[in-house]
Amino acid sequence: MNGGEAYGVLETQYIRRHHRHETRENQCTSALVKHIKAPAHLVWSLVRRFDQPQKYKPFVSRCIVQGDLSIGSVREVNVKSGLPATTSTERLELLNDEEHILGIKIVGGDHRLRNYSSIMTVHPEIIDGRQGTMVIESFVVDVPEGNTQDETCYFVKALIQCNLKSLADVSERMAVQPVQDQVAPFNRY
Repeated sequence: MNGGEAYGVLETQYIRRHHRHETRENQCTSALVKHIKAPAHLVWSLVRRFDQPQKYKPFVSRCIVQGDLSIGSVREVNVKSGLPATTSTERLELLNDEEHILGIKIVGGDHRLRNYSSIMTVHPEIIDGRQGTMVIESFVVDVPEGNTQDETCYFVKALIQCNLKSLADVSERMAVQPVQDQVAPFNRY
């Protein structure tokens, strides 16, 4: 992995185990880690929805899936304005509900992310004495003509960081919802 990230022992073990990308000379790769204060099963329920990335990905406005959500299914994603793209065609490469692993490959679209593949893994952990989740997302992508490896990695990492922050926000809101629902009736008096 390039980019100079510092990972803890557990992160490093998970990255070595699940986030191996074959890279060529004109590619960059990295992994990002996000700790979320919500149970892993709840976070995974969002991540695994290949057909509904817009549930937590803020740049996705619409998603249409071709196939039955099995390996090889393809989704057409519409991207919100503000990014240098309007569509992305993505194939489901890996979906493992037992180990909480999702793999996606971009196979088309009007953007510069060529030969892009990503792997997301969801791992239970304890945060502040409560159920939490460590999410790791890694990627490999071609460096476009006219860009450096650092520029390409910086751009992709910024997108992933935004998605992971949104995943944390949505998951953490969902995690406290039942508590709010129980308290809400008392707030009326």
